[in-house]
Amino acid sequence: MKRISLHDIESQYKIQQYRDLYDRVMVLIDAEKIKPVKAAGKNGKKPALYNEYWVLEQQEDNTVYIEELSYLFVPMISTHYYLHHIKQYREDREWLLLLNQYLKTNRNALQIPKSMNERSFEIWHREKFLKEEQGKKILKRCGIPLETLNLYETTEPLAYYVHTREIPQNLLITENKDTFYSMRRHLLSGEDSILGLKIGTLIYGAGKGIFRSFQDFSLCAEPYMREKANVIYYFGDLDYEGIAIYERLAAAFDTECKITPFTEGYLEMMKKAMEIGEKQLPAMKKGQTQKIGTGFWNVFSKESVDEMKKLLQKGRYIPQEILTIEDFQKGI
Repeated sequence: MKRISLHDIESQYKIQQYRDLYDRVMVLIDAEKIKPVKAAGKNGKKPALYNEYWVLEQQEDNTVYIEELSYLFVPMISTHYYLHHIKQYREDREWLLLLNQYLKTNRNALQIPKSMNERSFEIWHREKFLKEEQGKKILKRCGIPLETLNLYETTEPLAYYVHTREIPQNLLITENKDTFYSMRRHLLSGEDSILGLKIGTLIYGAGKGIFRSFQDFSLCAEPYMREKANVIYYFGDLDYEGIAIYERLAAAFDTECKITPFTEGYLEMMKKAMEIGEKQLPAMKKGQTQKIGTGFWNVFSKESVDEMKKLLQKGRYIPQEILTIEDFQKGI
């Protein structure tokens, strides 16, 4: 607590007469704004006053807030945290009241999945309140898991080219943009196969971006694409990172669909790379983890696996761009 001298009180209130000073000090003591520092001693005058005083912090009346937390909120909102942190409640109160009103009058809307920004605006009239402001903290303080709001995060839309919607069909995910464009040009020219494999739909993976865009595959993909009889292939750079992207993707969506390497594409890359010569291939980017599983290798012959691993172990890799539109016409 802060200490204040008798002289400071006299100066602060511009008091001229001692009796007025005495009366002022008594009023402040009765109002519990100050209390004597007895160790400082008295001033020796009549009536005597202590020479120093503690300045007391004023206690706020939180009765109204405690009653609100005890009786106002729906059972879905836990008020335990706020009853022990009234100051925080006063700061969050506006947002809690909006959440409470929503759960009281519009709880049925939670049965319909909505995007995070849509749900955020629906409850708090601020579309970024959950993603970028204090929405998640408030939900945590209320004991409400984010999943309770039945929302989903939107991702970049899945970019794809539909050559046919027939079922069943082969769908091909390609890692890089240049390869996607060349393959699309090839299919648009009237062909329906790439390196001998009939392709119905071409999907642009955008490297690691495929994890974000593929998250909503089961929710937003066209019905024909989600048919269990379809086969989904993946095709990327032949390096540790490209293989790791495939293995992560295949594992993440294993329960929804089976994704397999596009063997024809990788073998054609190896064939062309051997023609160019190992020393003419680019050096692999530094820092790539070599800890990959066996899912990728299992679809190739032992001879092909040995050749690929030998190349990678020497620090070389094969980019998808080694193949062009002329190569995709092979096997037709």
